[in-house]
Amino acid sequence: MSQHKSLQGANGIVRKRNVLKRFERVDLLKKRGQWKAGDRIVGLRKTKPDI
Repeated sequence: MSQHKSLQGANGIVRKRNVLKRFERVDLLKKRGQWKAGDRIVGLRKTKPDI
């Protein structure tokens, strides 16, 4: 799947996305200490990306 031209720039994604992929949400929850190994991947809590 390709990215829309408005999201691409010379150095990759320029705009901040408000929707995260599942692996990005897991990484963010791990960093915040709200997810640990063995937790279910399906049904993750809502997260807002760090600014």
